[in-house]
Amino acid sequence: MSRVVRSIVVLLALALAGASIQKKTSWVDRLDEDNWDRMLTGEWMVEFYAPWCPACKALEEIWESLAFQKKELGINVGKVDVTDAPGLSGRFMVTALPTIYHVKDGVFRQYKSPRDKDSLVEFVTKKTWQKVDPVSSWKSPTSIQMSIISQFFRISQVLRGIHNKLMEDFGLPTWGSYLIFAIATIVLGAILGLLIVCIIDFIYPPKDLMYQVKKKQKGDSGGFMTEKSTGDDELMDGVKDDLVDEDGSDSEEKSENDKTDKESKSSPNSPNVRKRRARKAD
Repeated sequence: MSRVVRSIVVLLALALAGASIQKKTSWVDRLDEDNWDRMLTGEWMVEFYAPWCPACKALEEIWESLAFQKKELGINVGKVDVTDAPGLSGRFMVTALPTIYHVKDGVFRQYKSPRDKDSLVEFVTKKTWQKVDPVSSWKSPTSIQMSIISQFFRISQVLRGIHNKLMEDFGLPTWGSYLIFAIATIVLGAILGLLIVCIIDFIYPPKDLMYQVKKKQKGDSGGFMTEKSTGDDELMDGVKDDLVDEDGSDSEEKSENDKTDKESKSSPNSPNVRKRRARKAD
């Protein structure tokens, strides 16, 4: 009986030890869309991989050994599963697997050297990363445009999940799922276009509409603007009439004076010289 108890205790101890060892087998920090900003502090080596990628599987042991020495190297070692974090694959523009980035205080550099352990250690210890040009500011994962791209990648992953669900759970054929997506795209595009047009018309209304609104505002002001404009028109007409009459009288007086001057020159003894009518004062 005692032997049975001892064997059970030994088995339980081995099971607990195996569980603890299994928990500590991975020294790599797993990063996703919720905690990826951890790499912005300190120095990191980050791998982007996928479980189905053969090259990623070949790098797994090397990456684990690098992470085992992270305290000696003074760095952090992490990895990102692009199937679980599609937004990060878009944010970092990952086009090949595995892709490795070196991050130092928020400055990103892509590692393109050999992927053996010695090359990775030398890249960190000898600071070979200083010879690599950093990622430009407009392609930086922290920029606004890359954040927008990451959201598009996340949406694409959601749409792929819906597509798989329609095919597996509802038994729709591939063309049926595509047809549903096409109709939904057309409807959403029409709604979005209508919304944009309404916003533009609200901010920049058409000229005819603005003229009608101003005209209506003038009419609602109790006729004051109309009466004022009518009074101004009458005043201008009166001024024009006065100008015409005054100009006419001046022209007549000028013609009479010229005629008198001619007569006085032709006959110096003529009595009309003294009887010439004086000009009207201006």
